[in-house]
Amino acid sequence: MKKTVVTVVGRDSVGIIAKVCTYLANNSVNILDISQTIVDGFFNMMMIVDVAGFSKDFTTLSHELEQIGEEMGCIIKAQREDIFDKMHRI
Repeated sequence: MKKTVVTVVGRDSVGIIAKVCTYLANNSVNILDISQTIVDGFFNMMMIVDVAGFSKDFTTLSHELEQIGEEMGCIIKAQREDIFDKMHRI
């Protein structure tokens, strides 16, 4: 299993979850956990996904998710779990 943290932040609009999840499903990325909130019109989602079935390299995943975010007016970031953990250690 290769875990990755995916975050989505932006103004709330119809279809954000659907677009991100459709991309992940079409690329054999399994969603392990998902949390989302909307506060005063701002959408925030954090996902833990397994990219073991993703056939392209990680840079491609990150770039394609960023492009989807730009199309929706959101910021989407993907970080490998091990790097995410190291960045957030005290």
